Amino acid sequence: MDVVKTLGKTLVASPDRQQEADSDLAVVKRVQAGDVAAFDQLVVKYRERVYGVVYHLTSNREDAADLTQDAMIKAFQSINRFQGQSSFFTWLYRIAVNSTLTHLRKQRLRTFFSFDKIDEDDHVSAEVIAALTDATGADRETFARELQEKLNEAMLKLSIKHRTVITLFEIDGLSHQEIAEIMDCSVGTVRSRLHYAKQLLQSELQAYIRR
Repeated sequence: MDVVKTLGKTLVASPDRQQEADSDLAVVKRVQAGDVAAFDQLVVKYRERVYGVVYHLTSNREDAADLTQDAMIKAFQSINRFQGQSSFFTWLYRIAVNSTLTHLRKQRLRTFFSFDKIDEDDHVSAEVIAALTDATGADRETFARELQEKLNEAMLKLSIKHRTVITLFEIDGLSHQEIAEIMDCSVGTVRSRLHYAKQLLQSELQAYIRR
């Protein structure tokens, strides 16, 4: 079992990205033309998705809420600089991720995933933890706590850039190209970082993965 995929993949299909990008661009142009209230449509559409990726990087609800709000404010303040060379979705995520990386470097937080989030997220199956329970039938709460500790320890061994790549890809479901645009690096770099991060996490958590 791929523990990272199990933790991160949702049960809902992603919308067509090109159609979504065209729709967003139309709203952005309205905002740039002076209809500032139209920006609320983008806030409503992306607030939870941005919060999700920020939360998985910080594992702190208050920080995630603050950083999400900060990203939305920065996006609004910079909206006239958006030229549509990438999708609004990618542009907004880049703002949010950069703010979060700065925050993490300052705070040096030590936890990155939360099993509480898995239980509460409407888009993630509550059966995830059950699927991770080992063959001995270990108590779910005890097992989840122990696995989270091991996962946090493993994540600590990753650099912030590696941690971000695996979060965006495995948990938020972004493509290599989208992550490359968000992190301002090549697709090859994204693949390399992702491979390294997954190898380390799989190695560290091997004893906890049911085959």
